[in-house]
Amino acid sequence: MTLLPFNDMGLFFRKRFPRFKVQKISVDAGFSCPNRDGSKGLGGCIYCNNAAFTPSYCGNGAGVSEQIARGREFFARKYPDMRYLVYFQSYTGTYAAVERVKSLYDEALSCDGVEGLIIATRPDCMPDELLDYLHGVSQRRFVLVEYGAESCNDDTLVRINRCHTWNDTVDAVSRTAERGILCGLHLILGLPGEGREAILRSADVVSQLPVTTLKLHQLQVIRGTALARMFGEDGNAVHVYGLQEYVGLVADFIERVRPDIVMDRFVSQSPSELLVAPRWGVKNHEFTALLTAEMKRRSTCQGAKYSGEQSPSVSL
Repeated sequence: MTLLPFNDMGLFFRKRFPRFKVQKISVDAGFSCPNRDGSKGLGGCIYCNNAAFTPSYCGNGAGVSEQIARGREFFARKYPDMRYLVYFQSYTGTYAAVERVKSLYDEALSCDGVEGLIIATRPDCMPDELLDYLHGVSQRRFVLVEYGAESCNDDTLVRINRCHTWNDTVDAVSRTAERGILCGLHLILGLPGEGREAILRSADVVSQLPVTTLKLHQLQVIRGTALARMFGEDGNAVHVYGLQEYVGLVADFIERVRPDIVMDRFVSQSPSELLVAPRWGVKNHEFTALLTAEMKRRSTCQGAKYSGEQSPSVSL
């Protein structure tokens, strides 16, 4: 097996589940978002169109169990012996009454072939009561909570109408890790107002938190969003990275990331009919190959320029 110059999520899963392959099944549990219903804000984040990352087997009024069954059928055509992690991905995966959220998670865990949960949520939407429940689940099943931090800069968070702060992220990550729950962060590289140095500094900042995984993606301009309107009115107001430029940025970023953090993803893909820019025409694995080649060309690796103290993450 070829060694990659970064900690790969595939290797993480192979260590965690040595006897079988695992696959995420995304579900839409009908959650909304406090940044859409008025409790925090209206209109959502400037870049967000949930349809851009919702698989075809999700939604359409189907319950969690039915969506999982559809997902299993979808993946079983190629991998009949696959096991699954249910990914509560759409909108804010904890945003409802705690008892309702727990019942949806329990429903998912009761389905055949399900090994655990991955929960995507905002850092300001994780009550202690739910974390206590997830701690209990994590004693017997896989649980990863993935917080959408998006940026470490409060000015940027205001600019993109995120309606939470970086301190909210620090607090949520700390409370999650204290309970021994695996914790991940999601960052968008290239948000309006953030130049290269600000982006690279965020690698230093994130590396001081007790996170297990880190997911990156390029800023994308998606139809039907406030960002698309900004881009249409003044293309110079939004910097869209070229492919090779972004490869170099991610390589620089990874060099500064704490060595033990697992790199979950580097790019995002959106349906062609929704994507305005950038239109690179490469798939995730193709980007990973380009990134790997660039890092090998430099003879570098994850953490090569990391200078901070080792911050303990929740281990396997």
